[in-house]
Amino acid sequence: MPVSPKLPPFDPSDPLGIDDLLEPEDLAVRDTVRRWAADRVLPHVAEWYEAGELPGIRELAKELGGIGALGMSLSGYGCAGASAVQYGLACLELEAADSGIRSLVSVQGSLAMYAIHRFGSEEQKQRWLPPMASGDVIGCFGLTEPDHGSDPASMRTYAKRDGGDWVLSGRKMWITNGSVASVAVVWAQTEDGIRGFVVPTDAPGFSAPEIKHKWSLRASVTSELVLDDVRLPADAVLPEVRGLRGPLSCLSHARYGIVWGAMGAARACFEAAVDYARSREQFGRPIGGFQLTQAKLADMAVELHKGILLAHHLGRRMDAGRLRPEQVSFGKLNNVREAIDICRTARTVLGANGISLEYPVMRHATNLESVLTYEGTVEMHQLVLGKALTGLDAFR
Repeated sequence: MPVSPKLPPFDPSDPLGIDDLLEPEDLAVRDTVRRWAADRVLPHVAEWYEAGELPGIRELAKELGGIGALGMSLSGYGCAGASAVQYGLACLELEAADSGIRSLVSVQGSLAMYAIHRFGSEEQKQRWLPPMASGDVIGCFGLTEPDHGSDPASMRTYAKRDGGDWVLSGRKMWITNGSVASVAVVWAQTEDGIRGFVVPTDAPGFSAPEIKHKWSLRASVTSELVLDDVRLPADAVLPEVRGLRGPLSCLSHARYGIVWGAMGAARACFEAAVDYARSREQFGRPIGGFQLTQAKLADMAVELHKGILLAHHLGRRMDAGRLRPEQVSFGKLNNVREAIDICRTARTVLGANGISLEYPVMRHATNLESVLTYEGTVEMHQLVLGKALTGLDAFR
C-alpha cells in the first residue's frame, strides 16, 4: 500500500502554494523590492498621501534604479533584463505600498523606456536609457489628451515639419511624472500618421504644470503637458513605428504590470483586515471568530490568490512570447475590479477605522479608482474581449 506523502502545512499568506511556482531568483527580486518598500515608503506614505505630494521623488527614483526596478524587464543599456514574472512581482510589492509608487516605476519603465527601447534609434537608446535605468533621469509618456482619453486616434497634438525640424503643438493630460521628468515620449499626429517623439523637457515651449486637488493617487506627481510650438531636430522622432500600434503596444506592457500591481493593493487591504479581525473584540471575543467575518475573509482570500495566479500565468506567457493584448485586457479587467471589491470588503471589517489613514485600506481603495480607468477603462477592456470572443467590432 503506497504511503501518502507528508503534506506541507497550510500557509495563510500563500494558501494555494503559488510560491512553489517561483524560482529562487524570482523570490530574491520580490524580497528586495518588498524590503525597499517597507523601509522607504510604508513609514511615510500616509503622510505623503494626506499632504498630496511625493517629496524626494528624484531620490526615490535613484534608489529604485539602484535595485534594478526601472525598466527591469528590458535588456541592455543598463537595464536589469529581468523576466516578466520578476517584473510583475516587483509591481505587486510596490503597489502593496502605494499605487503611486508603482505608477512611478511603471510609467518610467513600461511606457517611456519601453517606447525608446522598442522603437527608438540606437542614438536615442544610448542617450536616454542608461540614465533612466539608474533613476538619474525621470521620464513620462504623453498620450492622453484633455478631450481624448479612450480615443487616442482622435488626438489633436500635432507635429509638422519645418525645414529639417519638427514643431510640436498640443496638450496632454493626466501624465504621471510629468512635472519632474527630464524627457517625455509624446505621441502626435503628423502628415504621415501618428508618430512618437522624444522630447527633452527643457526644450523651449514645453511646460508641465502639476495637477492638484486629486483625491486619488495623491502620493504621485500628475501633470498636464503643454507643447507650444516646441521645436525638435529631425532625429527626435522614434524611427521604428508609425500609427497607433506604437503607443498601444506600450500600454499593453504597462497594463501587464497593473495586473500584478492591483493584487498588491488588494493584499495590503486583506492583510490589514485579517490582523484587525484577530485583535478587534466585540461581544467579548475577536470579530475574526464570527461566521460573517470569516466568510468575508475567505471570499477575499479566494479572489486575491486567484488574481495572483492569473497574473503569474500571464507572466509566464509573456516570458514565452505568447501573451496577447486581449489576455492583458482579461487580466486588468478582472484583477482591478476584484482588488476594489477586496478593498471595500476590508473596509467593512475595519468598520469606522477603515477610513483612517492609520490603516492602508481607504488609501488603496481611492487609488484603485484611478487604476480602474487609467490605461484602459473597464468598458474598453470589455469591448476588447467582446470583439475577441465574437469577432464583431463594437468600437465603431
